[in-house]
This record gives sequence, structure tokens and C-alpha cells, in this order.
Amino acid sequence: MKLPPQRIKKTVIAVLMFCAILPAADATYMLAKAELAQLLIMRAWVSSENQTKPWPWADTRPVAKLVIERLDMEAWVLNGATGNVLAFAPGMASGSSGAGNRGVTMIGGHRDTHFKPLQHLEQGDVIDLQGLDRHWHRYAVSSITVADARTESITNDTDESTLLLVTCYPFDALSSGGPLRYVVEAKMQISTEL
Repeated sequence: MKLPPQRIKKTVIAVLMFCAILPAADATYMLAKAELAQLLIMRAWVSSENQTKPWPWADTRPVAKLVIERLDMEAWVLNGATGNVLAFAPGMASGSSGAGNRGVTMIGGHRDTHFKPLQHLEQGDVIDLQGLDRHWHRYAVSSITVADARTESITNDTDESTLLLVTCYPFDALSSGGPLRYVVEAKMQISTEL
């Protein structure tokens, strides 16, 4: 039984449209998940208990709030920098110093969601970080570098209060997971209470 050419044409068009819509739907889902997660994390952050989980099955909790006014960027940071955590929000790497403490506070995030604005940072820009104690700590960007994760490592051997924001690079890469990392280093300027 031979299908009429008109029917074959309609079927091919339908299949091609489906294939074109699928990546857009996936991207929309990822962005929606990231935005919804930030709302749930914000609710957990403003609760009176620091141990509140953003959703009942979460294996993490919010540990900081990150604000970069010039970029109109605001994000709540979760404890841990695992793949599960970074799917929902930036994550503070285990072993990091807490916000405002001496040593390195390292926060990682995805280049195509929460940390996408970092590509517009400049040396001297201000980054505000609120810690669990609800004190605000102001940092100034001291350097922006691209590091190769295969040959370079980040050390926390410093007496200064240093903030590192780390994401994959380049920002416009077609696939994720390459070896390059965009590293923003910022030094603490002031610390204030609410």
C-alpha cells in the first residue's frame, strides 16, 4: 500500500516540527526549574531557622545570598557544589570558608542559568554576600581569569577573606562540561550587620 505524497509530506513536516520544538521545550523547562527553585530557596532562606530545606526531599539548604547590583543579579546559594545542587542554584563548595570569614569562599554555578551574568563583570565591580549570620559582606572583583581544570587547581591557602565565583567557559559553548573555568576572584572590603 502506497501512501499519497501529500500524506508523506505532512508526516515529515510534523516530525521535523516536533524535533525543532523538543530542544526549545527542554531549555524552557531548565530555565523554569531554575527560577522556581530560587523562589523555594528564598522562602527557606527567610524562614527563622537556618536549617530549613527548600523542599522536603532536598539534601541541601540555603547558606548565602549573592547580589551583584550592577548586573541586576540576585541568587540564593545552596550548601554543596554537586550536580544535584547546581541544577537548582549556585552552590558553595564543601570546605569553603563561610561568607566573610578568612580564607576562600568558593561558589560554583551554571554558565547558562544563574551565573550567566558573570560574563559582564569587570574588575572593581562590587559583589555583596550575605551569610547565615545575616551579616552582609562586600567584595570587590580583583581579577577575572580562565583556568584549565585539567592543569590548574584552586587553593584556599590565604589569610584574606576571598570570594571565588566559578562557572564553565566559554559562556556560549554549544555543549557543557568542557575543561575551562571562568574564575572571578573578589577581596572583601567591608562587613556589616543588618
